[in-house]
Amino acid sequence: MPALNLDTDSDRIAERINNPNTLLVACLCAQWCGTCREYRATFDALANAHPDICFVWIDIETHADRFDDLDVENFPTLLIEDGVTTRFFGTVLPHGAIAERLLSELTALPNAVGAPKVRPALAAA
Repeated sequence: MPALNLDTDSDRIAERINNPNTLLVACLCAQWCGTCREYRATFDALANAHPDICFVWIDIETHADRFDDLDVENFPTLLIEDGVTTRFFGTVLPHGAIAERLLSELTALPNAVGAPKVRPALAAA
């Protein structure tokens, strides 16, 4: 299953992340960003490879009202959070191996102190 898109799948996203054991991987992007558009197929492939994880594609400019507290400086930005905390929040190069490594070493990632959480905004579909 490709990544869910906040523009079209908000109910499905809310349903998936309602389970606190579901890992959330969000790609925070902008429609105008060419790098983001290039990364979309890679992100969908990662979602297909990890059906137990909720992958979400979010155009943060379209949804600025929902994510006004996010401070995204570069695109694409990847956010990985579990039911308790944010594990990663940062800009990534559009290479699947980078995200794959982050996911495989998730237990080694420290809590990202001070990083935002998007789960509450997504749960309010």
